[in-house]
Amino acid sequence: MTRFCVVSCIAAVLLAPCGLFAQQSPQLPALKQEAAAEVDKLQTLTQQMVDEIFSFSELGFQEYETSRYVTGILEKNGFHVEHGVADVPTAWVATYGSGKPVIAFITDIDCIPRASQKPGVAYHDPIVEGAPGHGEGHNSGMAVNVTAALVLKKLMNEYHLAGTIKLVPGVAEELLGTKAFYVRAGLFKDVDIVLGAHVESEFSTSYGTGNGEWSGLVSVQYFFHGKAAHAAAAPWEGRSALDAVELMDTGWDFRREHLRPAQRSHRVIINGGDQPNVVPSEAAVWYYFRELDYPHIKDLYDLGNTIADSATKMTGTTVDHKLVGSAWPPYLNKVIAETQQKNIEAVGMPKWSDADQALAKALQKDIGAKVEGLKEKVESLSEPVKKPTGGGSDDIGDISWNVPMVYLMYPANIPNLPGHSWANGVAMATPIAHKGSTAGAKVQAMTALDFFLQPQLVQQAWDYFRNVQTKDIRYETFLSPDDKPAIEMNKEKMEKFAPQLKKYYYDPARYKTYLEQLGIQYPTVKSNP
Repeated sequence: MTRFCVVSCIAAVLLAPCGLFAQQSPQLPALKQEAAAEVDKLQTLTQQMVDEIFSFSELGFQEYETSRYVTGILEKNGFHVEHGVADVPTAWVATYGSGKPVIAFITDIDCIPRASQKPGVAYHDPIVEGAPGHGEGHNSGMAVNVTAALVLKKLMNEYHLAGTIKLVPGVAEELLGTKAFYVRAGLFKDVDIVLGAHVESEFSTSYGTGNGEWSGLVSVQYFFHGKAAHAAAAPWEGRSALDAVELMDTGWDFRREHLRPAQRSHRVIINGGDQPNVVPSEAAVWYYFRELDYPHIKDLYDLGNTIADSATKMTGTTVDHKLVGSAWPPYLNKVIAETQQKNIEAVGMPKWSDADQALAKALQKDIGAKVEGLKEKVESLSEPVKKPTGGGSDDIGDISWNVPMVYLMYPANIPNLPGHSWANGVAMATPIAHKGSTAGAKVQAMTALDFFLQPQLVQQAWDYFRNVQTKDIRYETFLSPDDKPAIEMNKEKMEKFAPQLKKYYYDPARYKTYLEQLGIQYPTVKSNP
């Protein structure tokens, strides 16, 4: 019989033999139950991936050990891996299967500066002082997606399911540095559905603008050029690039009062000169300009350029600027979210132990957060807020405006933490992260099966994408043809810290867990006075 017969059978939620298959596939609910059971069988591998990536602690664009490790697992299991995609050395695409639908999984792999932290210790205790660490929890995402992909591969082979799996890493997400380049390079041009995953303390999904706390942004570095001179003997001969940086910052701060409340803008001075007795000939400042939509983000970007140019006129300097990263505000697909929500509810929250709760409450107390432990119930699917307020950013936004996408929040961390800090790394190589990642892998696998076996859902997702999301809004990249990924960033920092961190890389051949390798009693909390 033809492939048309197979599609008809799938649409009835039952893969009949149709003469092509060696055996009959179970109905979708039974197949999803089998997927969940197969994820449980891989709990040790999931735990090892969580722990090993945690131990690498690599900053954006420098995730070489992480990429080598993950692609090694995938290649060993029969996935074809294309390395160095989109001109990013640590980026890759892993593919398995053939035909439609094409379902892509994406999750981030980079970590946070100065966030080194011993796992399972409910107070600040770095593994390497001053080193980067997974103070966002990105170490757990690949464990979620790879586990799900391995289970899907097994079921696809066993039941002769048509379709293609792709896995893509979110390189340098903390810099918003790659996904717009992925889109420009066409990595998603043949993809039907994207299933993203991100660590959280809750188990949830969303659609549209969700809770409204997403912003898009451009990340821009301004390099000012002046003229050096002796700062005491002949300062009149100099032209201070640092003065230009300070005047730009002052100008932006004065203008901030007259910007929309939805904007978020912040900066760090990345070069303030060399030493006080030399008029700085070079100085640089790095801005994030955040807003709710493309036109307003573009307005902030143009305004930043204008203020930078004005600072040069006041100081007799010149300026160049470089786009480091960009992100549209995410807009997530309702059809996929509704489908995924049913799987979240079917899987349910992990069963937390007394030790898990003790760690969570001790950390919350130590940092002065609300003490309530770990969440026990999944979140319901809510309608998007009517008036978004903005907040953080994620460059999955660019993908979400090019292909139907959803973002699973899986429960592998502790509530009420500040984000982007050592505190967010405390749980990330403990049973909390292991259990949460296993739960997330189940939902990812089950949701993929929904779309593999129900072609009408794929069509419905695209109908929503075309007729609702992009009916009046079209994606336009912030990238110019000359913009390139900032792959040199963080190189010096990792060259400094990698040799120190390497001493603490997790060895699963010798230790069951990273906690065991580090000799940490779980949980380690401050004793009461």
